[in-house]
Amino acid sequence: MMNKSWIYVALTSLSELVWIYGFNTASTWWHWAMIIAFILLDLYFLAKACEGLPTGTVYAIFAGFGTVGTFLMDIFLFDEQIRMIKVVFIAMIIAGVIGLKLSDDHKTTKGAVE
Repeated sequence: MMNKSWIYVALTSLSELVWIYGFNTASTWWHWAMIIAFILLDLYFLAKACEGLPTGTVYAIFAGFGTVGTFLMDIFLFDEQIRMIKVVFIAMIIAGVIGLKLSDDHKTTKGAVE
């Protein structure tokens, strides 16, 4: 069974992309109110993820997903040009996130509750 903390990692990463998208499109006060709500939700999910996983791993995945997601939003939603150097560095970020996940220590201490 998957650790529920990974669900929080996914939720924090997705909510980050929502508010980043909002920064590019907000034009009224209620848009900004929704952005603030998503930022607060994002921080909540981030804190919940860190309760069950190493903070460094959570943050690396959160930041990597945000970086890659923002890059893809720029291309597909805001007509940004694809540059090969950006693709190379995005691939390095993805490799780093995968490496962190694979190297995550799965040992639990005696008496620890999952």
